[in-house]
Amino acid sequence: MAQDGELVARVAQGDGNAFRELYGRFADRVFRYALTLLRNRHLAEEVVQETMVAVWQGAGSFAGRSQVSSWIFGIARNQAYRLLREEEKGERTANEPTCAPDPADVVEQEDRVRDAVAALPPGEREVVFLAFYEGLSYREIAGLLGIPEGTVKSRMYHAKRRLAEVLSPWTAGRQAS
Repeated sequence: MAQDGELVARVAQGDGNAFRELYGRFADRVFRYALTLLRNRHLAEEVVQETMVAVWQGAGSFAGRSQVSSWIFGIARNQAYRLLREEEKGERTANEPTCAPDPADVVEQEDRVRDAVAALPPGEREVVFLAFYEGLSYREIAGLLGIPEGTVKSRMYHAKRRLAEVLSPWTAGRQAS
């Protein structure tokens, strides 16, 4: 299996198969990230498409100074915030009401955690997603978001406290039964 960096290099040369493989590796992850930021499935799907088009077009400019995942998530973040700005300016309207992730296929615990994460303030929610769902380090998150690493740590600290407050009554009840 090719490494992500190798795939990007092949995409830069116009290799459609490499692009399909890269798309397969990242489309769902970008969708979950965009959904975390936008809380709207339709807009998250749009972010995936715009992000992957940008990857196809910009693969030649990827310098390898960061992980491919950080580069792609940076593109996705920019696309998501562009859509939010357009909505705020009234340049577009959402075709779907704001929604949380569909919990139909997940166990009760995952559902509660997802709801708790979704209720976090946007900055904390984004840091939690990137750290726990995508496995990025605090340093990588800081670089992606353009904030100091200490700010990432602070947001994570506050997010963990909020999550503990929200989830502790449920976990205490589960342990007692």
